[in-house]
Amino acid sequence: MNLDFTTLAQHPRLLIEADLKPLQGSRFQPTGFPDLGAAVYEGPDGEQMLLVESAQSMANRLETVCWDEQADDWVDALKGLPVIKVSDKSGQALTNSVLEAHRINSPYILEGKDKTVFDQLKQELADMEEGRVDIRRLASVLMRLDTNSLLHGVFLAKKELAGGRLRLPRSLSAFIEASQVKVAASGGVKNDSVNPSGDTAKGFGNVPFARDEYVSPGITAYFNLDLSQIRAFGLGDAANQLLIALALYKIRRFLDEGLRLRTACDLELTALRVTRPDEFEMPSRDALESALPDMISACADLFAEPRITQVTYGK
Repeated sequence: MNLDFTTLAQHPRLLIEADLKPLQGSRFQPTGFPDLGAAVYEGPDGEQMLLVESAQSMANRLETVCWDEQADDWVDALKGLPVIKVSDKSGQALTNSVLEAHRINSPYILEGKDKTVFDQLKQELADMEEGRVDIRRLASVLMRLDTNSLLHGVFLAKKELAGGRLRLPRSLSAFIEASQVKVAASGGVKNDSVNPSGDTAKGFGNVPFARDEYVSPGITAYFNLDLSQIRAFGLGDAANQLLIALALYKIRRFLDEGLRLRTACDLELTALRVTRPDEFEMPSRDALESALPDMISACADLFAEPRITQVTYGK
């Protein structure tokens, strides 16, 4: 099946919004931050707002739903995309560039004794220590080794690699906000039926605690795909089409399967809309799953062979 992205050709961004609600009940638990807790803030019109999920967390969640943990491979629709896998000295899988916090800049990929990826990056990119970074060349290398990094963004913070200046912002970013929020205060107690008055510092005794959840009439997930940046990579129409389809597939799969954000934050989709350009119609998940294998095949000459770059990590 062919996907029609012609309506996006002259637009710098694709903006999508998804209305969400708690799967059960009305309360939900937002993300928490050290020394801050829940990120509550005042909106432009004075209403109480809440950050339910941050951009950093959403970037990770949009990738987690695309990886089959049991098979240690892409989900079926994405098989054939390049990826860097890391194993230990015994050959057991450790991690990979899709799931690592810093993707291709992971210390398990670049800091171990196996310098396969580091040497390749240094050979192809290190001559940009002075002058402007050649974004197109960087994008070409990432497309070949770790295509997903072109959507997630990357920062190769190694002085040996162009002085640590190799970075791309996210092409696909997202966050979840709730409006007009109110606190749903509750609490509980950790019971110790053996020694209720025991030393709580050591885990004994009864420990009461307070807990704040929230209610809101409007929870919205926002997605922003930077079409201008994708075109600026200079990888060609087939690659542009693949990156757009991959981004849309991540969004679709997250909204279908990734909305259990925490134990007390299980959400469901109630409405999905494209806000810019408004003439673009969001493809269905089935349409994306049908089209992606052929789109991946069409970019075969841009990918590393073999598609899996294997690295062994050892201190």
